[in-house]
Amino acid sequence: MNQNKIGFYVSSALALLALLSSTLFVVDQRQFGVVYSFGQIKNVITEPGLNIKFPPPFQNVSYIDKRLLTLDNADTEPMLTAEKQRVVIDWYARWRITDPSQYIRNVGLDENAGAMQLSRVVRNAFQEEINKRTVKELLSLKRDALLDDVKREVLQAVKGAKPWGVDVIDVRITRADYVDAITESVYRRMEAERKRVANELRSTGAAEGEKIRADADRQREVTIANAYREAQMIKGEGDAEAARIYADSFGRDAQFAKFYRSLEAYKSTFNKKSDLMVLDPSSDFFNAMRSSGGGSSPAPKK
Repeated sequence: MNQNKIGFYVSSALALLALLSSTLFVVDQRQFGVVYSFGQIKNVITEPGLNIKFPPPFQNVSYIDKRLLTLDNADTEPMLTAEKQRVVIDWYARWRITDPSQYIRNVGLDENAGAMQLSRVVRNAFQEEINKRTVKELLSLKRDALLDDVKREVLQAVKGAKPWGVDVIDVRITRADYVDAITESVYRRMEAERKRVANELRSTGAAEGEKIRADADRQREVTIANAYREAQMIKGEGDAEAARIYADSFGRDAQFAKFYRSLEAYKSTFNKKSDLMVLDPSSDFFNAMRSSGGGSSPAPKK
């Protein structure tokens, strides 16, 4: 009998603990707690802590993330710009759930449902705004205006007649590029343009080089001509000074001067051992030699 009572008490305690555990739930600070009563939202717990509800099936609880969420696009379908260029953009959006009741009624029961619908809304907003702009505007500082317009359209969609209970904090573009076929064409045009600029620079450099070389050659010719002119002037002055000195020296002794000139003539004539000359012995050319051979020498002039 005692064992039966103990078993009853233990079973009752376990049942009571199970009942209590089904009525108690904890809401994390990162979540909303949504209490359902027969499929209808009974209460939304926004503050963290321990809470009480009726046990199932009278009441159930589910949780929704209240943190700031990031939505990255996974769509590679191109969009058309104002000049009908096909571009592919990568973007992300930062959003959070602010009203769980509206979110559950109008969007879905979890964050994935909101992410799917928000992705579609953001992409449609990007497509509409990119259709109004050129590629240059998409890649320039005007991108901020585009993002502001996209965010405005997204907010209008999520806060319209059936509010989503969410707030979109920011929308940003991480990459904007042409589709592969157009990108290859753009690269080829860029390569051709770079080659054209390089050839133009080479041509300009070659022309400048020719100009510098021509100027250097001209300066060299001018320098050589000036040096030759100065050398000739100096040589002429030297020859004139030598002639003056010779004339002054020879003027003092005419016979010695005649003898010296004859010796210079002999030196120039008999320059090599193989030289051969046929002259008349009675010629005046050998007067100096005959005078020297006769043993007489010119008398010095007093």
